[in-house]
Amino acid sequence: MSENDFERAVEDALDSVPQGLLNMMDNVVVLVQDEPEGPEKNLLGLYEGTALTDRGPEYGGVLPDTITIFRYPTLRACSTPEQVVQEVAITVVHEIAHHFGIEEERLHQLGWG
Repeated sequence: MSENDFERAVEDALDSVPQGLLNMMDNVVVLVQDEPEGPEKNLLGLYEGTALTDRGPEYGGVLPDTITIFRYPTLRACSTPEQVVQEVAITVVHEIAHHFGIEEERLHQLGWG
């Protein structure tokens, strides 16, 4: 899958998120990167920042939180373009959920692990 097609899959996944949830997201940007930088080479996505549930009155003046979707690990995990699109959609929802303060264990219980 080309870089453009992968980025389009991420855009489509974001477009499928209900507008009400997108409106509640605050100070967050979604990026696409080829590979994770740390030792976890199979990481499909990563949320970095302060979850909405952890922000207090002192929160402000900070760079945006980031949701990064990793292209090559996703391509390695999938064998068809359709699987890539499905996995990207799951990963986008999973990382957005972290922005809302939903922990990893709960996401797995809900089937978004």
